[in-house]
Amino acid sequence: MLPPLKVVRAGLRRTTEALAAELARPGGATPPWSALEWQLAAVAAAVHGVSPLLCRRCAWQHPSWRSFLADQRAHVEHRHRRIATLLQRIDAGARVRGIALVALKGSALHALGLYAPGDRPMADIDLLVRAEDAAPAIALLQELGYVESFVAWKHRVFRPAAGAPFAGLGEHRDTPVNIELHTRIQERLPVTAVDITARIRPPQPRPGLNPYPSPGALMNHLLLHAAGNLCNRSLRLLHLHDIALLSARLSAGDWNVLWDDPAGDAPWYALPPLLLTARYYPDSIATDVLARLATGCPALLRMASRRHTLTCVSCSDLWLHALHGIEWSRSVGELGRCLGQRIRPTREASRERADMLRTQLWLQQGPDWAGLSHGRRILAWLTRPVPRMDTMFAVRAALEGPARAP
Repeated sequence: MLPPLKVVRAGLRRTTEALAAELARPGGATPPWSALEWQLAAVAAAVHGVSPLLCRRCAWQHPSWRSFLADQRAHVEHRHRRIATLLQRIDAGARVRGIALVALKGSALHALGLYAPGDRPMADIDLLVRAEDAAPAIALLQELGYVESFVAWKHRVFRPAAGAPFAGLGEHRDTPVNIELHTRIQERLPVTAVDITARIRPPQPRPGLNPYPSPGALMNHLLLHAAGNLCNRSLRLLHLHDIALLSARLSAGDWNVLWDDPAGDAPWYALPPLLLTARYYPDSIATDVLARLATGCPALLRMASRRHTLTCVSCSDLWLHALHGIEWSRSVGELGRCLGQRIRPTREASRERADMLRTQLWLQQGPDWAGLSHGRRILAWLTRPVPRMDTMFAVRAALEGPARAP
């Protein structure tokens, strides 16, 4: 029997905010939490992707908490070796075939030495390829034992032909390494796509795996990705930690990449993730960068962003919100489109939801909510609080499943 959901919600909020403070400024006193709160702290650490980082940075001396963090770090380090080997095989195969790829996000952060093996979990490998090279890149992945799982609007997802996802809490060494293949780098905020592909592609790519054109280009991608997650209330503490670490490497000129592409969008989306980073990592973001970005950020989004906490824009807030992300609308017309699609999803959105139901373990093992018609889900939102299925999957794994949590 799970505790009352209001107790779970309050515990997740309390532990999430405490973990964020401890990760940014280690050395705090061990909290006097109950057994349930320590279990919820494990949930928060796992869903925010920071368990292995906390293993090295958190000084809290609770025995089962220390054991959980050490176990998670061991799994992430083992998984990192698998990913590094796979990246080497992809690089070698792409060189032979003359395909230029860019290894994105987590792979690039590791390549820069910002993380040691075992520090940062990677759910999958993200690769950018030119549209004209997509077919040979797919053939390469198939030769490496991958099959296409589903096609989303911004990428194609490939999974190993063999292997099954881990059904417990957090990271596991045997979880299959998926690959997401992108031909564009873009996010919908909330319904209009922001495309920064031109800032991410190397000017003179070579066959094999390529780095970003500059650290500023990597930061641009991290900020857009974090913005997309903020808009969808799925931000992770790991995203903020990535941004804070990389920010320390950037010169004043590196930040200009955000504004360098005259044909692209102005970086109006970058202010919210940077404000949140600065909230938890004081002095990590230069005030002149924030001031320059504030001039281009829509007023409603700018005001909302100044009130954001990590909990309220992540899965640590237990309740679903039917109108999440509307503050990202930049016009009355866009707001109307956003509300219209919440009431009547597009055919593409319905197909992607069906793909998620088919492929995501946290949707398959939850209650019947995921399979309800859209109309019945709207009715539920209007009549009662509805818990997030991704969060509840982690909570159940911690409280009911094979215990690797405190």
